Amino acid sequence: MASGRSHDRATRLLSLPYGLLWWPAFGPAGAAIASSCFLFGGLWLSPDLDTISNSTRRWGPLRLLWWPYRRLLSHRSMFSHTPLLGMGLRLLYLSGAMLLLSALLAPLGSPTPGQLAAAAPTLWQHQRPWLLVALVSLEASSWLHLLQDGDPVPRLPRLLRHRRRRRPRPGRR
Repeated sequence: MASGRSHDRATRLLSLPYGLLWWPAFGPAGAAIASSCFLFGGLWLSPDLDTISNSTRRWGPLRLLWWPYRRLLSHRSMFSHTPLLGMGLRLLYLSGAMLLLSALLAPLGSPTPGQLAAAAPTLWQHQRPWLLVALVSLEASSWLHLLQDGDPVPRLPRLLRHRRRRRPRPGRR
């Protein structure tokens, strides 16, 4: 299992070459999106957000957003360290936090959650290639992390684990 420093170093080192892979199909804009999303995914949306880690600290005061996520998931659980599922849940969690924040700030003039939800299909319709590049790049950074960890089978979440009950030894009560 790699250290947090090793994860960060690999993410920084590979973000530009990863972005350049997208250049032939999407040009410089696609390469920039791929590279920056790979970097963001590896440094800020790491599978290690389920612990107090470098990626958690990078959020600064907003790291409190990830406290419930850490409390709900044990480290290296199947919900944080599984390809596709891990990043998908982190993105859903972050989206939910943003919708909650927009609901709280709506009286101050921010868009309501309904307005944001109504804009999502339009964004998907008009910017689909760029969004797909971004999502694939976020997931690729997660895969890099998992490969560095040796990609072991993730653990079940605490709530789904069966607790072993100790059997009394013969002759004891």
